[in-house]
Amino acid sequence: MEKELRLMKGNEAVAEAAIRTGADGYFGYPITPQSEILEYLMEADPYHTTGMVVLQAESEVAAINMVYGGAACGKKVMTTSSSPGISLKQEGITYIAGAELPCLIVNVVRGGPGLGTIQPAQSDYFQATKGGGHGDYHLIVLAPASVQEMADFVELGFDLAFKYRNPVMMLSDGAIGQMMEKVWLSPQKERSKTVPAWATTGKPATRDRIIITSLDLDPNGQERFNQKLVAKYNEIREKEVRYEEFQCEDAEYILVAYGTSARVCMKSIQLARAQGIKVGLLRPITLFPFPTKRLNELAGKVKMMVSVEMSAGQMVEDVMLSVNGKVPVYHFGRMGGIVTEPEEVVDFLKSKI
Repeated sequence: MEKELRLMKGNEAVAEAAIRTGADGYFGYPITPQSEILEYLMEADPYHTTGMVVLQAESEVAAINMVYGGAACGKKVMTTSSSPGISLKQEGITYIAGAELPCLIVNVVRGGPGLGTIQPAQSDYFQATKGGGHGDYHLIVLAPASVQEMADFVELGFDLAFKYRNPVMMLSDGAIGQMMEKVWLSPQKERSKTVPAWATTGKPATRDRIIITSLDLDPNGQERFNQKLVAKYNEIREKEVRYEEFQCEDAEYILVAYGTSARVCMKSIQLARAQGIKVGLLRPITLFPFPTKRLNELAGKVKMMVSVEMSAGQMVEDVMLSVNGKVPVYHFGRMGGIVTEPEEVVDFLKSKI
């Protein structure tokens, strides 16, 4: 079967991609600006003909714990929310990471702190990449910059989650969730009938009892488990870094941006180069693992880097660590749900040259 071309919102693309990739279950709760995901799934399959479980839980806390249960059964399960809702899910997320279970979590970020605004932001970077819950753990974090990637990263997210038995987060924002673009959708996949060896399925006579938990009261046992996690995260850092470069070949200055900010920077580069300023863009696609090595390489070839974010400055810390003092690193960002203008980025860059 060939791919199908549609005009869709980013949120709708996530929902349709979940159906087409053969997801077993979705558990969520409405919150602006991502409610269309739940609404689309409910409307697309009101009679459960696909076999996918779609459930509006009584709260975000309930939703993430339903994901925990479904993941423990080896099922392809997911949840979506926006910033305050993701905060409520943090305890469940750290339990899932501590139990080494695969799942997909989508955060369509809005401005904060607190209830904040329903407008787009990128101020959940720390929460996503540094472990928003307790303990030593990491999520694999994908940062879509288009409606097409909102669809594509659903399948990629599930693939990575099951490959490493680790939760994956898609860190989007309200602009990408609500914008409409052309998107090529993959053909419908059959739902997998294979049960992973580690999954809880009852106790058939052919296998030993399986217990899935994140609890170990023996400190030595807990340390050994944490060391196992560290080894896994280091493998992810080695094998799963993804990024995109734009006009970096002759660049004297580098903008570092993801998601909506990266889209803005594409226009900023066009404007700056028209004025004779050689600037390029490095767009991290994985925020964890972060493209540290490539940024360090580029730092040896340019005069300056600017981290462009819709926040007070969060990713800029990872850029600074990557550059390791080779060149100056600055942050430019707007907050409160304001999307940066391309001209503002150019003006800031010129002020630092």
